[in-house]
Amino acid sequence: MFSTHDTIVAIATPPGRGGIGVVRLSGSSAQTIASVLTTHEGLLAPRYATFTKIRLKRDTPETSGALVAPVVSGFNRMHADAIDQAIVTFFPGPHSYTGEDVVELSAHGSPVVLRLIVRSAMAHGARLAEPGEFTLRAFLNGRIDLMQAESIADLIEAVTPLQARTAFDQLEGTLTEAIGAIDRALFDLIARLEASIDFPDEGYHFVEPQRLVDVLDGLSARAAALLADARRGRLVRDGLQIAILGKPNVGKSSLFNALVGSGRAIVTDVPGTTRDLVTETVDLDGLRATLIDTAGIRDTNDIVEAEGVHRTQQAQSVSDLILLVVNQSQPLDEADRALLGQTADMNTLLVASKGDLPAAWTDPEAVCVSALTGAGLQALRERIATALDIDLTRDRPTITNLRHIALVERAYDALRRARTAAADTQALSEEFVLADLQDARGALEEVSGRRAPEDVLEHIFARFCIGK
Repeated sequence: MFSTHDTIVAIATPPGRGGIGVVRLSGSSAQTIASVLTTHEGLLAPRYATFTKIRLKRDTPETSGALVAPVVSGFNRMHADAIDQAIVTFFPGPHSYTGEDVVELSAHGSPVVLRLIVRSAMAHGARLAEPGEFTLRAFLNGRIDLMQAESIADLIEAVTPLQARTAFDQLEGTLTEAIGAIDRALFDLIARLEASIDFPDEGYHFVEPQRLVDVLDGLSARAAALLADARRGRLVRDGLQIAILGKPNVGKSSLFNALVGSGRAIVTDVPGTTRDLVTETVDLDGLRATLIDTAGIRDTNDIVEAEGVHRTQQAQSVSDLILLVVNQSQPLDEADRALLGQTADMNTLLVASKGDLPAAWTDPEAVCVSALTGAGLQALRERIATALDIDLTRDRPTITNLRHIALVERAYDALRRARTAAADTQALSEEFVLADLQDARGALEEVSGRRAPEDVLEHIFARFCIGK
């Protein structure tokens, strides 16, 4: 399926108009096609920006269509064959993004001009790139591994600085190195055990049983450390859901609006104003969070409000964190205590609302806020990160991808089985240890892509944008 023998082309900048638009070519004919598309004479200097003009001939196939020809004709009447000025940069392989010859044509960001450039390139032998095909070629040509390729998609899709930083760390190879270190140690153990099998009379000749157990304990600890951060990594990558719960009129919608930064939810003195879930995605100090303003929980005969309360209870059960809002200017009543009891076993943060008014009760665990003045909102954001066990300042490799998590879990389980077998040298021979170690290494090689099946690659790169 995956061909790297032809030259591909695509617009590499987002759809729409802009100051600059980039058309990217990759493949053995990239420079040849670029020379036809520009007025530049001779070969392009590697890694130098060359100022030139984009030209299209009247008689080439890309200008003969009914929709394109009038546009080209209008350009030609003014500028002969030239349709735009451009900066062209040539990156010779293997020292390019894809590992092949790459040419990038930076023209003005007119969709019409960029499409004409792509059509012309296709008329001279290029093929329109599939989604993610440039990055796929980088992977197939050994420029990056599969983890780094996936991090590129995450970096493009990042909506918070923390998401971008985490994705960039993986692109820089922090996770690659952490998993690679485990893989290299496994390779050494496997080689020693295979040598022992070749000399059966010597038993564990090339690695002592206790030394093997100690090494496996260390490798298991490394894998466990990666998995320990995986939950936090998933929250950073995929975002989290925070439900704001409480009685009617305790300030839930006001808190929601304050965190969102706009009057998204209706706020009145009438109980039961919020009858459905109101959601908004926000950046909470680097965390992508979907805030849910819920209907006030109370017994009601109103059918619509009762349905809102039912949806509130559903949101409560699936949220990563609950902000339980209680009005601190009024004494706690039975309804407040009932909500405290219902959420006691959940990941709950108690929020004392209306902090600008005199307090009728205090709780050292509560975060006191005032949606009116903004007091306490920053402290609440920090407590949210703490409640979710996310260290925004940590500097260590983090797994964020569900595929990676599943494979590292498989490797960890295999390492623990190998450790058990290695500790019982009287009953089990080294073949049992070796089989588990090979299973662990196979899982890690699927993470990096060295053993990734073709259908997995298709699934991964299908989520990329065209041009990347």
